[in-house]
Amino acid sequence: MLQLTDAFERKFYYLRLSITDVCNFRCTYCLPDGYKPNGHANKSFLSLDEIRRVSRAFAELGTEKVRLTGGEPSLRRDFVDIISAVRENPSIRTLAVTTNGYRMARDIADWRAAGLTAVNVSVDSLDARQFHAITGEDKLKQVMQGIDAAFDAGFEKVKVNTVLMRDVNDRSLNGFLNWIKTRPIQMRFIELMETGDGGNLFRKHHVSGEVIRDQLLALGWQRQERSRSDGPAQVFSHPDYLGEVGLIMPYEKDFCASCNRLRVSAIGNLHLCLFGESGIPLRDLLAGDEHLDELKMRIQGGLRHKKQTHFLHDGNIGHTQNLSFIGG
Repeated sequence: MLQLTDAFERKFYYLRLSITDVCNFRCTYCLPDGYKPNGHANKSFLSLDEIRRVSRAFAELGTEKVRLTGGEPSLRRDFVDIISAVRENPSIRTLAVTTNGYRMARDIADWRAAGLTAVNVSVDSLDARQFHAITGEDKLKQVMQGIDAAFDAGFEKVKVNTVLMRDVNDRSLNGFLNWIKTRPIQMRFIELMETGDGGNLFRKHHVSGEVIRDQLLALGWQRQERSRSDGPAQVFSHPDYLGEVGLIMPYEKDFCASCNRLRVSAIGNLHLCLFGESGIPLRDLLAGDEHLDELKMRIQGGLRHKKQTHFLHDGNIGHTQNLSFIGG
């Protein structure tokens, strides 16, 4: 039974669980200068047992979907064991990962065997040179091979994330649509979001997802219904396309009204919003199974402090310096 409801009657079925903030890519909108410890170099990331306990607590509170995030989650040497640990909870129906995809061709079959049910891959351009310019890595070919490997491993659908940026990829819709016409890929365009380290980039490159939505509607795409454990994307389909298009527009009015997800950072803090407070510590209750009831009470109690909106429109970006910090 769901026990996670906030003061605004929003229900939370979805946990984004960061397991590292380390990443081996240097994306312009996230870590343009490469990974640097975010002020907690003296704190280790959650252990396998701590991940097992926190996922159990959320499962017992009614969580149905967990997404493993980072940084780059697959950099963890125990990543397959982490997947298995979360899947010990039968009430968690969906276990997803968001990855840059560079290890998928090699490892995706093992991830699926361990219990992974869904995968999101970041692909900000289908042009190899532009992909290299955005990510700092010349790995588009390997990422594309990884997406093929996901289908070979038995995934029926793959979600692909593209951060929408003015004068970079905002005019690439036709190329992406051609790519997904015969492939069961949900192409997700995510509006560039302002962070503490990325103010100049945001002012230069932010463009509303409405640009893409208007083009889709003009081409006959239809918006689909959203289920209760889905993320924030507005999803569109077209009878002539095997793939779908999703739009994530955090600056749109009432974006927060349908919020259904909570976040736990790689060092064990509960974050009520990607652009919110510094986090509610959970780690002191993750040392042993005897603290499970207290852990659940702290999670529930924290929800009383969740605000109605993220206040991004007012330029309030909270404590988020970059998107790897608490898992994007």
